[in-house]
Amino acid sequence: MAEFGWEIERQAENLLSVEAMSRSPQSPDLAVVMPIYNEAASIRSVLREWFLALDKASVNFLFFAINDGSTDDTTKILSSLTGELGPRLCVVNKKNSGHGRSCRFGYERALAEGAPWILQIDSDGQCDPSFLPLPDDNERFDCAFGYRETRDDGIGRRFISYCCRVVLWLVTGTYVRDPNVPYRLIGAGTLGSALRSIPADFNLQNIALSLVLKRNTEVRWKYFPIHFRARRGGESSINYRNISKTAVELLRDLRRITDQELAVPWRSSPSHGPT
Repeated sequence: MAEFGWEIERQAENLLSVEAMSRSPQSPDLAVVMPIYNEAASIRSVLREWFLALDKASVNFLFFAINDGSTDDTTKILSSLTGELGPRLCVVNKKNSGHGRSCRFGYERALAEGAPWILQIDSDGQCDPSFLPLPDDNERFDCAFGYRETRDDGIGRRFISYCCRVVLWLVTGTYVRDPNVPYRLIGAGTLGSALRSIPADFNLQNIALSLVLKRNTEVRWKYFPIHFRARRGGESSINYRNISKTAVELLRDLRRITDQELAVPWRSSPSHGPT
């Protein structure tokens, strides 16, 4: 684990040139949203790895690091990384509100920047940038969702993902292959329309977003297989002691989302795969 992190840092230091770090974040083609909570042990190597991958892909991007009230050294580390990674790293420090609401906060910030595409990933090192969905010119979609074909994060996490998928299907009649996956690329017009159907105070925003997108038959979906790595360190956002409470909230709020969705007309603008 430590050796892998050190290797990422060494490559980043060698390949993230001064020219790359000084590129203008104006009018990005891609806005990345990464919610962060108590990831001091790994956030430096995770951000370096993603900046390195996006630079190799020649993507003009702006990276939102949404610090969700971390109580360890995450805030200090993020501050130091703004000097190293340059103006494309936008650190937002906020009060703790949980993973889902932090994603929602990040989505809204990303949409305000005017980027045509928004990518949401997590901060624990489980999302491997080698699976980044950058299709060719002939591929068209409005959203591209990873599905965890293989994973190293334990049976508990797999069970939670399974329960999310089954509960969503039983309650709403809508099947989503991996509804809580934190590896998703969505066109700005499609995302903005979907968010209008989701109450802002809903805790599990990404599950809600998956549901709303899937229920709209005009949205062109793409699934792509990913390998989900083990956490590099830090603190999991899942509190296993509160699983039953979270399940009750999910059942209650799914009904709210369904009712809200019926009341809000879709105004989705066409989106195409990034080139």
